[in-house]
Amino acid sequence: MMQKLLIFQSLWAMERRHTDGYERSLDENIAMIAEAGFDGISAHYTNRIETIRLNEAIRGTGLKVEGICFPRSVEDLRLPLELAVEFPVSHINLQPDIRLRRIEDCLPLLDGWMQLAEDAGIPVFIETHRDRMTTDLFFTLDLLERRPDLPLLADLSHFLVAREFPYPVDAESHAMIHRILRNARAFHGRVGSCEQVQIEISFPHHRPWVDLFLQWWDLGMREWRSRAASNAELVFTCELGPKPYAITGRDGNDSTDRWTEALLLRQMLRDLWAGIS
Repeated sequence: MMQKLLIFQSLWAMERRHTDGYERSLDENIAMIAEAGFDGISAHYTNRIETIRLNEAIRGTGLKVEGICFPRSVEDLRLPLELAVEFPVSHINLQPDIRLRRIEDCLPLLDGWMQLAEDAGIPVFIETHRDRMTTDLFFTLDLLERRPDLPLLADLSHFLVAREFPYPVDAESHAMIHRILRNARAFHGRVGSCEQVQIEISFPHHRPWVDLFLQWWDLGMREWRSRAASNAELVFTCELGPKPYAITGRDGNDSTDRWTEALLLRQMLRDLWAGIS
């Protein structure tokens, strides 16, 4: 068995939110994702009825699932884990939907979540995300000092824009991102800048930011490969979100085709992986 890179597509990123009012159905989105050859989907695992419907939609496609949840307490994780046992996932992506100001107040939550995950036998990764416990890079680094093995799901765009990194990024900032990457067990992928959480990766003038993220993801993949089992699977989710994540034009619609850019991002990731195989 060899280590594998699995590339998922976010269902949230499939939302059009177009001024024409048309939205594809769940089944249509699943068909698009499956036919395009993605390995899985990223979807909420917070509601039993919706989770059953989702798993009916993917039956027979071979698509795997990243289940997302937003707990505010230790107990809030129980339902997503129960659903994950019944409807298997590659992992649970936990966005800690609580904004505590003291490290000491966060530790009981993190410890409780990790204990529930261990008891259930389900991998649970803490996402780095704005307006969550991990909203600030410095605070998250302080959490890692207290819990050095905390498994993270790295969405680096949030740190870049939240701290308004200067460009070119200095060595100190790179070192802090590298510390996050050492704990990254999976990734959410979009390209941000120091001012925008999501920029158009196909615009030539954005290439410096694309290259920055490719550099970080390359390092993250190498870090993961150095410590993961020989048969482990690394999940990278393309998550080019709809407006207001996506920058819009005067007409209120996306300035690019996000689906096309998701396929472009996927190819970039495959090329990175091939370069370190």
